[in-house]
Amino acid sequence: MSDSTQTPVSSNGSLLTVLAAIGGFAIFALIVFIAYLPKKPAPLPDGVRTPEQRKAALTELRAKEKAAATTYAWVDQGAGVVRIPIDEAVKLTIKEINSKK
Repeated sequence: MSDSTQTPVSSNGSLLTVLAAIGGFAIFALIVFIAYLPKKPAPLPDGVRTPEQRKAALTELRAKEKAAATTYAWVDQGAGVVRIPIDEAVKLTIKEINSKK
């Protein structure tokens, strides 16, 4: 007794199922791949510096400040204004205060 109401499974239907499964897996793999790609940093807006640039600017600023605090130089030669080292300025100020007493 054979059941004539059942239709045999066609090879096209099973092939289509396999291709759909492979396609679904490929789309999933592509989404995962794109999600885990290393992201390139966005370009910095004008005036924003990288940590390396800030460190270099700070080093340069500290060198200039140290030179200004430890060396002699003219501030305004026409007016006779000079810059002297801080240690020397402290000594002269103490000497001046003591002479007023």
